[in-house]
This record gives sequence, C-alpha cells and structure tokens, in this order.
Amino acid sequence: MSTLAGSPSQDPGRYDLTRLEDQRAFADQLLADNRRRKLWQRLKIGLVWAALFALLAWLLFLLHVDFGYAISHAGFVLEGIWTTLGVSFVSIAIATLLALVGALGRLSSNTLAQGVSGFYVSLFRGTPLLVQIFIVYQGLPQIGLQISERGYPDIGRLFILTAIQSGILALSLNYGAYMTEIFRAGIQAIGNGQWQAAAALGMRRLQTLRMVVLPQATRLIIPAIGNQFIAMQKDSSLVYVMGVWEVTYRANRLARADSMYIEMFLVAAAIYWLLTIISEWLQGRLEQRMARSEHR
Repeated sequence: MSTLAGSPSQDPGRYDLTRLEDQRAFADQLLADNRRRKLWQRLKIGLVWAALFALLAWLLFLLHVDFGYAISHAGFVLEGIWTTLGVSFVSIAIATLLALVGALGRLSSNTLAQGVSGFYVSLFRGTPLLVQIFIVYQGLPQIGLQISERGYPDIGRLFILTAIQSGILALSLNYGAYMTEIFRAGIQAIGNGQWQAAAALGMRRLQTLRMVVLPQATRLIIPAIGNQFIAMQKDSSLVYVMGVWEVTYRANRLARADSMYIEMFLVAAAIYWLLTIISEWLQGRLEQRMARSEHR
C-alpha cells in the first residue's frame, strides 16, 4: 500500500546506480510505481463519481421522476445529435477561417485592417449570441426585402437564409471573434527570431507565415480550439429557437407535449454531457500525438 501512497516500492539502495543496467531497472520501477499511483487515484475518483450518481438518482427518485418515460423517448431526442454535430463542425470550420483572417488583421500594420478586425471582435464578443441569432434569422430577411424592393431581387434573396444556415452563420461569426484572439496570441508566441531567420533565407513574409509560423502556432492553439468546439456543441442548442430539429428542440417538443420537462431535459443534458466527454477524450488523444511528434 505504501507504493500506492506515493513511495517507491523498491529502495534505491538496492540498486547500484553507477551501473547502467541498475539505472534502467530503477527508472522502470519508478515508472511502474507512478502508473500504479495514477491507477489508484483514478479508481478513487471513479468511486466518488459512482457515489454522486447514486445520490443524484436517489434524489430524482424522491421527486418521482419517470425514468421509464425518459428512457423510452430518449431515441427521439438522440436523433437530433447528427444535426447538433453537423452545425457544430461546419460552424467551427468557418469560425477558424474567420479567426485566422481576423488575427492577421489584428497583427497587421495596416490601419484599415486593424480597424475592421478590431470592430468585428468587439461587436461579436460584446453582444449575446442569442441576439445575434435573431438578427441573422429575422433581421437579414428584412434587409433582403428592402434590397428586393429597390430592384435587386437576386441580391435580396441572398439575405434570406434557412434556420440551419442562420444558426451556422451566427455561431461562426460569434466564435470567430473569440478565436481571433486565440490565433493572435498563438502567432505572437512565435519568436521574432523565426521571422528573421526566414527573411535571411530569402522567404517572403507570407511564405514565412504559411510555412514557418502557422505550423508552430497551430500546436499552441489546438487545445484552445478544441475547447471552443466543445463549448460550441452546447451553444448550438440555441438554434432550437428557430425550429431546428437538434437535441434541445426535440427534447422541448416532447416535454411540452406530455408535460415531462425534467425527464426530457435530463435526457438532453445527458446527451450533451456525453458529447463533451467524448470530445475531451479525443482532444486529449490529439494533444498527446502532437506532443510525441514534437519530441521526436
């Protein structure tokens, strides 16, 4: 048990650390002890989680929550997961492009580029996402009608978007503004020596950015982008106000029909939680792969 508590199971005095074989054996023993300590810690955390789950289930049972109804209708809510994931993936892809352009604008010496990118970041970080969704979904068609009435119907129709298109546009613009600062910080984290070395080799500034700076900055910003994607999966629930048949909309539809609000929203919460756990695991695996490749 002392091993699990943190002390090595083997006394260093039992090894002749002047010999290479003993050095390796002692290092292997330390690694094995560390793995056992981590396993024991995870086991204790798992027991705590199990106790909390049991406590929560008991409280819900006291509140007469109908678990049978929730389980029997979970499939209907689960079908919305594909819409949730689709909206999130497309939105994070567009937001990444917007963030890259915005970050370059923020770092540019051009006054116009700095002004436009700074205004974009301030506007979309300073207003609620839900308000932005309403403006895109209900405000843009109003602008489109005005343009059509002035004799440009083809242009006016471009402002009339479907609910899913509106949700993707609003999420992309909102998260692009937040991710602009992530990209800016990642690019600035690369030392000036990289730029100077590339210039000495005759590389143009755009070439340096594309071939030297961005590949290194990507390693720094990947964890933050992963966190933004996890948050976007949950914020995508706001598109339900436009009637998009994603997880929250489906849960709300059944909840209102049968007055089973806590049952259905618990199902929705469990789905979002599961998505978050899977996304965090995938993000961790990606970070481990990138760390291994960096040390090769």
